[in-house]
Amino acid sequence: MHRNRVTGRGARIRLPFQRAAQLVSAVLFNGYLIGFQRGRIFTGGTKAVCVPVLNCYSCPGALGACPIGSLQASVGGIKRHFPFYVLGLLMLFGVVLGRVVCGLLCPFGLVQDLLHKIPVPKWKVPGRIDRPARYLKYIVLLVLVVGLPAFAVTRTGVRPPYFCKYLCPAGTLGGGIPLMLADPSLRALAGALFSWKTLVLIVTVAASVLIHRPFCRYLCPLGAFYSLFNRFSFFQMRLDEHRCVGCKKCEQSCPMAVEVTKNINSGECIRCGKCKSVCPTGAIASGFTYKGELPEREEGQ
Repeated sequence: MHRNRVTGRGARIRLPFQRAAQLVSAVLFNGYLIGFQRGRIFTGGTKAVCVPVLNCYSCPGALGACPIGSLQASVGGIKRHFPFYVLGLLMLFGVVLGRVVCGLLCPFGLVQDLLHKIPVPKWKVPGRIDRPARYLKYIVLLVLVVGLPAFAVTRTGVRPPYFCKYLCPAGTLGGGIPLMLADPSLRALAGALFSWKTLVLIVTVAASVLIHRPFCRYLCPLGAFYSLFNRFSFFQMRLDEHRCVGCKKCEQSCPMAVEVTKNINSGECIRCGKCKSVCPTGAIASGFTYKGELPEREEGQ
């Protein structure tokens, strides 16, 4: 007999693991609720610690530093310090988790996932456009995050954080808009740059309703960095070819349009677990590897 998730009085609604992990991480990384009320940025000691996700320093609730913002501040400052600390942390996150960070921990990924649930007809980006467009995030990483902050010539010798200043929609949503709403004086100072950033956010929001995770697919430099580690990170996906029946349900459910049956550990895989949850034969497993192998799944799982 089919058993519903909600049955009878006092029954509980169970959140999928991915959604629960996303909500918990959003609270952990942006839990300074008083900041939203007062329109003030948290400046405690944890703000010096980089979190693994996009987490705008200007967000009133942010308890940690954004690694992309910190990376740009290091390479674009007057002293041009090599960012050993930031790169070391990013590499650690990449080696251990790969793009699990994108699928389970990123608050802006959660925003895109929720927007895509709005019941309107969806767009499927043609492969001839989708495949080359995915390289844009690597260009953003090399040019806006590293190249311009390191080599651009300015009068003061200090380079602005180009990605954060001109492109990042997560910063506008989490930092710019809340601060503008809380402080009338900031609204009076808003100019063309804030209008541009708001336009970028609006386009990203609209695209997220129609396309699953467009920012993650095409523009996120942090996703581009973590994707370099996907093939050899400790956390891996595994497809048992003997159990796979070729139904392609995994590929139909994948928010990143990964060809799961051909390349399950693609750099585009965000480890969200949707392919695993829809597989009718339990052919897909995930977990931390030991000597390159995942533990076998028991029959019936």
